[in-house]
Amino acid sequence: MQTQTVRYRSTRTLFGRPLVAVAFGPDFTKRERRGHARGIIAVGDVATGWIAVGAMARGFVAVGGLAFGGIALGGLSVGLVGISGVAFGALAVGGLAMGGIALGGLALGVIAVGGVAVGTMAFGGLAIGEHVVSSVYQDPVALEFFKGWLPWLQR
Repeated sequence: MQTQTVRYRSTRTLFGRPLVAVAFGPDFTKRERRGHARGIIAVGDVATGWIAVGAMARGFVAVGGLAFGGIALGGLSVGLVGISGVAFGALAVGGLAMGGIALGGLALGVIAVGGVAVGTMAFGGLAIGEHVVSSVYQDPVALEFFKGWLPWLQR
């Protein structure tokens, strides 16, 4: 089986970077085992750009199996906003979510909502923290806090 290599860089640039860059497959002249796209919009095995899409993506908006960025979407996301199977960030949404605001199956954060929620303000089936709403205990402070977020809590 032959490995396919794809390379594209637009002639238009912005801030010295190509507007669009695409890189898949190895580039033996640059000693790259995987294509590394670097551009404003980058798509490749490894992508670095303002908008990055790839197996590993780094950018303001990053989408990929492993995503790092301001807004990160992927299997494992690290960023200001992380949405994925495993997410880390100021706002994290995922199966395992860790962040300032964490929403997930297992949520760890200052504000945590999930099946298992651990945080200062925690809401979940099993909630652990200073102020919690769970199947066992409903703290009045936490109830009042989460009513703004979860309107079905109104009594």
